[in-house]
Amino acid sequence: MTEGGIANWKKKEGEAFTAGDVILEIETDKATMDVEAQDDGVIAKIIVGDGSKGVKVGTTIAVMAEEGDDLSGAAAFAAEQSSEAEKPKESEPAQKDTPPTPTSPALTAGTEAPKSTTPSGTKDSTASGEKKKELGKGERIFATPIAKKIALEQGIPLAKVKGTGPDGRITREDVEKYKPGSTAAAAPASKGAVAEPEYEDIPVSNMRKVIGQRLTQSKQEVPHYYVTVDVDMGRVNKLREVFNKSLAEKEGGAKLSVNDFIMKAAALAMKDVPDVNQAWMGETIRQFKKVDISMAVSTPTGLITPIIKDVGGKGLTSISTEAKTLAKKARDGKLQPQEYQGGSFTISNLGMFGVSHFTAIINPPQSAILAVGSVSSTLVPAPHEEKGWEVKHVMKATLSADHRVVDGAVAARWLNAFRSYMENPLTFML
Repeated sequence: MTEGGIANWKKKEGEAFTAGDVILEIETDKATMDVEAQDDGVIAKIIVGDGSKGVKVGTTIAVMAEEGDDLSGAAAFAAEQSSEAEKPKESEPAQKDTPPTPTSPALTAGTEAPKSTTPSGTKDSTASGEKKKELGKGERIFATPIAKKIALEQGIPLAKVKGTGPDGRITREDVEKYKPGSTAAAAPASKGAVAEPEYEDIPVSNMRKVIGQRLTQSKQEVPHYYVTVDVDMGRVNKLREVFNKSLAEKEGGAKLSVNDFIMKAAALAMKDVPDVNQAWMGETIRQFKKVDISMAVSTPTGLITPIIKDVGGKGLTSISTEAKTLAKKARDGKLQPQEYQGGSFTISNLGMFGVSHFTAIINPPQSAILAVGSVSSTLVPAPHEEKGWEVKHVMKATLSADHRVVDGAVAARWLNAFRSYMENPLTFML
């Protein structure tokens, strides 16, 4: 991570906090995360406000002080910090020899809240006293990703919410405080009014921007090819039904999904064909010793891939429980970096949406990703049957592979191993 955004400040200028308090939310390329204070103190001055994007790691975003300190110089110190950040890099060596006049600690992007030891500046009350303009129809709507997520979940029209963030940006607090009917009715448009635009420009979130950059880079730089097989899901469906019936009798028993069987079969196939469990590192090819599967999860702000570690060494119920927990955390934006960074193989399942077949984009440096479609009833020849045919429940599975690492024959062997485990699920127990 080289840059991020400020979702919103939980503490206002002049407000005291204690160790462990959440003082702000930051937006990374994958999630919105809380930043907790490490010591007691006071927010003397906020330099980078709510909704700010593209904040470089190491940038000063606030000035902290201890309770009881004189805060009269915080505004001047904040202005000095902002002006220093805008100076060209050529002047930096000269500045290193001259210590800054203020001695107050500053909170920087990418760090936890530091302990304050000296007085700093005052609270700037000018902006807080200004009355924010209400967004009119047809105007561009600016809102933080977390505000959009809450508005989408609660069915709140953002156009009717007054934004109190920088430049009228709508924050989480604005959405949470919104009450239907609280906004004054707009005056009727005059006869000669200009036609309203039939579209809305939505600002790109940090997460969406990174997704776009990485997937574009993958398709441009990674030599993809695709291999597809049909998998007979009859035995998996029967075994899943038996297991779920047994688990339902236990209090709090996990309900197994088809995806749990798919992940387990993929991990076992990796043991049979380990050449697929590799990553392209440029000068080397990394061979993973365990199968850590990245599970694609759709969230209101974009796609994220939480990781289930060592799938091959876990049972179906453990895989199911962990998958459900990580999926919920992903949708709530509560994943920790270690829960979505890494992985040796990815599975993307769109079967629950009725998609029969699709191809997925590889997540570098991984060398492959499995795209799974829905299960459909298919007529197949059956010479042993009197009528000459039978109905089978078939699922299409497509492996996207990086040809720099995985040759076509290797991909075919892996898919055959995967299909064999899926069509004979009792081998999971061996």
